[in-house]
Amino acid sequence: MNINGIPYRTIWVKKNDPRIIQIIDQRFLPHRLVTEDLKTVDDVREAIKGMHVRGAPLIGVAAAFGIYLAVLKSSSDEDLKEAAARLKATRPTAVNLSWALEKQLKAISQCRLAEQKAKVALQTAQMIADEDIETCKNIGRHGLGIVKEICRKKKTNEINILTHCNAGWLACVDWGTATSSIYQAFNEGIRVHVWVNETRPRNQGASLTAWELAQHRVPHTVEVDNAAGHLMQRGMVDLVIVGSDRTTATGDVANKIGTYLMALAAKDNGIPFYVALPSTTVDWDLTDGIRQIPIEERNPNEVTHIRGLCDNEIKEVLLTPAKTKVVNYAFDVTPRNLVTGLITERGVSPASREGLLALFPEKAKAYV
Repeated sequence: MNINGIPYRTIWVKKNDPRIIQIIDQRFLPHRLVTEDLKTVDDVREAIKGMHVRGAPLIGVAAAFGIYLAVLKSSSDEDLKEAAARLKATRPTAVNLSWALEKQLKAISQCRLAEQKAKVALQTAQMIADEDIETCKNIGRHGLGIVKEICRKKKTNEINILTHCNAGWLACVDWGTATSSIYQAFNEGIRVHVWVNETRPRNQGASLTAWELAQHRVPHTVEVDNAAGHLMQRGMVDLVIVGSDRTTATGDVANKIGTYLMALAAKDNGIPFYVALPSTTVDWDLTDGIRQIPIEERNPNEVTHIRGLCDNEIKEVLLTPAKTKVVNYAFDVTPRNLVTGLITERGVSPASREGLLALFPEKAKAYV
């Protein structure tokens, strides 16, 4: 996607120095465009844990590059396994993280020499990044079909789409998951308007989704999370598309906290509620999202404080009484019965084991 007309990925190898990985440090958006150099596995670990990068697909790609940087320091199997364990511990909910780490370690295990391991690790990380772009593009292509069908039924070329958190290209390498179909619809001339939930407590919708939509010139409006039901009741939303950090083999979806409430409101008002996700986000070992998906609890400071631009400086201010007890669950689980469908790189399926296996029959062996 473009930033001020210049094409960017969210993560890339530094030009003329392949020992450095560069990222867009998302903590400074939308007010500052800051790139950060990652030189060690600890740099990558901090970038993931501190949400310099975030979004399930991008976390996985960053972790893959983290293993590459680890190989540059030490190619011993013991050190690489330790590096992978430290990276995996940064964010417990997103399954892409462990998937990418396993893919890297498997690829490296075929090599003997340190130089060969580094070469394969870099190639594997770049392959994972490239595949993410193609996957997101295909997710958008299938989601575009849903957008066109809704427009056909409405007999209009206009559509209002609501999204929660940031499932855009900033959460991936490019295109995004939930936003991919939005960008493709906009590019085809469909008059798309996006309702952007601010998504407390980190405000990824207000800061990140709104910023990237503006860069692509897609009409959008930010509203507080609790206004979403109001908009749906008044017929101002035609479609809800969100992303996923982990989806069970049976179609339960873990996503940013508040997604469950969006799904309830959509169900009550007869509005299609779709989840856009790459198949790498499906945890084929889990069947009950509420009981089995670990829910990350983050620093209470994200709730008690808020960051923004003030006097041309990014500042943090206290919102709550200083000693008020706070809980900060980062995700919730939307049960499959509230999900209209799952938009994947291979097509759209019902949120069910049977639906997912129809698209990914090679995973059926897990249930034999």
